[in-house]
Amino acid sequence: MTTLTTTTEDHRIALLAALAITIHIAESALPSPLPGIKPGLANIVTIAALCIYGLRTAAWVLMLRVLAGSLLLGTFLSPTFALSFTGALASLLILGLARLVPGQSFGPVGYSVLAAMAHMAGQFTAAYWLFIPHPALLHLFPILMTAAVVFGVVSGIIVAAMLKHIQ
Repeated sequence: MTTLTTTTEDHRIALLAALAITIHIAESALPSPLPGIKPGLANIVTIAALCIYGLRTAAWVLMLRVLAGSLLLGTFLSPTFALSFTGALASLLILGLARLVPGQSFGPVGYSVLAAMAHMAGQFTAAYWLFIPHPALLHLFPILMTAAVVFGVVSGIIVAAMLKHIQ
């Protein structure tokens, strides 16, 4: 019989991922004014994990949320999953690059806005290339990016308040 040992970090990631998945599922019940626009409140957990524990933990939380959330919502390997997964990868890429900027911390609001914009740009690119390769779709891009900035700022402010309260 094989015994699997877990670490404190494993437990931390599991707890944070469970919280993010719960928020993600609850948010999926909210109506959307326009396809592709959601507050992205589960990203609060990812940005908090990034600020407190680093990129590795944030990456685990984000990817577990996308995978487990899609399984629980019944969207795994659907177009919705493809868009969410692409957005998550784009967010991770930009957060990783932002962490490499020497002597600079973007703070929770900066990281949140960067992640939201990258997520939206990744989703939009996937939607254009995979599902709707029509030039008219490009007219939605400014609206979607504006929503990403607004929701990114709101999420970042929430994370900043959480971090201040934790410290």
